[in-house]
Amino acid sequence: MSLPQIAVVGAAETTDLGVIPNMSQLQLHADAALNAFADAGITARDIDGVATAGESPTTVANYLGITPTWVDGTAVGGCSFMIHVRHALAALQTGQCTTVLITHGESGRSGIGRGGRPGGAASLQGQFEMPFGPMGPPTLFTLPVLRFMKDYGVSHEQLAMVAVVQRQWAAMNPRASFRDPITVDDVLDSRMIAYPFHLLECCLVTDGGGALILTTADRAADFPTTPVYILGTGESVETPLVSQMEDLTSSRAFSVAGPRAMADAGITHADVDHMMVYDAFAHLPIYGLADLGFCERGEAAAFIADGNTAPGGRLPMNTNGGGLSYMHSGMYGMYAMQESVRQMRGVAPAQVQGAAISLCLGVGGMFGASGCVVFGREPK
Repeated sequence: MSLPQIAVVGAAETTDLGVIPNMSQLQLHADAALNAFADAGITARDIDGVATAGESPTTVANYLGITPTWVDGTAVGGCSFMIHVRHALAALQTGQCTTVLITHGESGRSGIGRGGRPGGAASLQGQFEMPFGPMGPPTLFTLPVLRFMKDYGVSHEQLAMVAVVQRQWAAMNPRASFRDPITVDDVLDSRMIAYPFHLLECCLVTDGGGALILTTADRAADFPTTPVYILGTGESVETPLVSQMEDLTSSRAFSVAGPRAMADAGITHADVDHMMVYDAFAHLPIYGLADLGFCERGEAAAFIADGNTAPGGRLPMNTNGGGLSYMHSGMYGMYAMQESVRQMRGVAPAQVQGAAISLCLGVGGMFGASGCVVFGREPK
C-alpha cells in the first residue's frame, strides 16, 4: 500500500517583518501561527501536531491552546524547520496526527523574550574553538570560505555578486528589508566585518517568523488555499565545530540531505525550476549549488556571477531576496520555505513563470546540519 501524499495547506509569515519591539519571541510564533490558520481557514482546535524550534513545542502548544498527539522539538539551527517538515510527513503518513503546525519566531534584532545562547565553557565549542577568539558566525564561517576561495580561485568580486543578485530579487519584493540596487563595488566598499566578509555579504539581523500547516493531500480540497505538495525530503548533520569539517570546501550534510530529497522526489537537476539555498552569508549558495551537483565545485561562483540565478536566469534562486536582503532573524529556513510555497502557489512577488518544482536547502550552525525539501505544484 502506498503512503499518502502530504501537502502544505497553510503558509504565512508574521504580520510585520524587520524591527518588532512590541512583541516577544513567543508572540511572534503565535502571530505567525494565527496568520497561517487564517490562510488555511482553520483554528487551533484543528491542529493535533506541533513542531517548532527556538521555543519548545510545549510552550508553543500551550500558548495556542493546543493539546497535540505528536510533537517535534528538533533544534539544529536554521534548517530545523525543513527537518520538521520531513518528520511531520512521516507522522502524517503513519496516522500519528492529521494536521501539523510548524512555527518559527525570533526576536533577533529587538531581543524581546529571547532565550540565552547555547554553548558554555564545557561545550565542544567552548573548549576547542572559543579559546581562539571567534566572535560568532561571521568569524567562524571565514574558515571554510577562505579555503574554498583559495582552492577554486574564487575572487572577491564573484563572492560579492551573490549579494548583488540577491538584491536584484529583493527589489521586486515589497516586504524585503533592503530593495535599493547595489553593485559589486558597493559590496566591496561596505565595511569589513571579518575577512573576507564585507557587511553586504552578511545576513540581516531582524525580528519575525513564519508558520506552515501540513496535512494529507486527500484533504486538500477541504482548504481554501492552493495545495503545495511535499515531493521529497532529506536531512543530515556533520559536526558542531566548523574546524572539524571533513572537507572545508564541501558540506557533508548538504551532500546527504540534498541528493536524498531529490531522489525521494524522483527528480533530476533539469527538473528544478526554482531553488532556495540558505544564504546567511554570501558563500552558502555557492556551496549549495556545488554540493547538490548543479555545477562543478570550481564553477559554482562563476555560475552565479554570470547571472544564471538572477532574474531572467536559467535557475532562479533565492527569489525573495534571501537572508542578505529580505529577512534573517537568526534561523532563516522558515522564510526560505515560505518563498518556495509562494512560488508553487504562483503568488510570489517575483514569480517565476511556469515554476512547478522548487528545491529548498537549509543549513544549521556552521555547516553543522542540513535539511532539504522539494516542493511541487502537483503531487508525485
